[in-house]
Amino acid sequence: MQTWVSELSAEKSATTVLRAYGVLAGIRDAAVKDRRVLVNSARGVETLPRRTRKPHVYLSHEQVHALAGAAKYPELVLVLAYCGLRWGEAVALRMGDLDLGRKRLVVERNAVEVGGRIHEGTPKGHRARSVPVPGFLAERLAVLVEGRDAGDLVFPGPGGGYLRSARVHADNFSWWASALKASGAPRVTPHDLRHTVASFAVSAGANVKAVQRMLGHASATMTLDVYADLFDRDLDAVGDALDAAARASVGKMWADKSGGT
Repeated sequence: MQTWVSELSAEKSATTVLRAYGVLAGIRDAAVKDRRVLVNSARGVETLPRRTRKPHVYLSHEQVHALAGAAKYPELVLVLAYCGLRWGEAVALRMGDLDLGRKRLVVERNAVEVGGRIHEGTPKGHRARSVPVPGFLAERLAVLVEGRDAGDLVFPGPGGGYLRSARVHADNFSWWASALKASGAPRVTPHDLRHTVASFAVSAGANVKAVQRMLGHASATMTLDVYADLFDRDLDAVGDALDAAARASVGKMWADKSGGT
């Protein structure tokens, strides 16, 4: 079993190996439970590959708008980059989910493609959430959806149904890949734009709880784990605040001691 894992690791990514190992180990767990085998040899594997988290790519405001300007669905790109929705959440949005007067949208659906068919379910974590919409985007969405009914999709596909996943690899059939090439933006996936909106929010002064709620993370701890690098400057701010407080409180004492020596 260890040899199999090692050989597979030489050819496949850590994520693929861990998934394959997990499936096999689960099957053998069931076999042990059904008394088909005495022990699960997969559970004795000591060395498994480790996932390495890829550095996040954060687009600038200029890059986001260039990408949107070159895209077939510009408002969809802007919703991904400024509201932090997952792809399935964005393409499942319906008119009734928009409250553009309050500059809000509600995420309570998720469209997932499985085996070539799209199924609608609940968002990750099975919790609905309210997400802020920047004013400029609310204005664009109002123009885009004018005259539609409450049950209509905000971003329908060519046939009126759910929009299929956007592919990153450059070819003649991917509007996303074409937009990346035309705009000169870094090679990012639609999901990667969640990193961008997190960076925008933190730069605007949002705290970790606000970012967590916007992105639909299970906890603020998860948000901090994923985006710890974005909060580095908060540490600088803490240091500066402590310095200012110390100087205001005991600065005169330091001055007196310095003058007396």
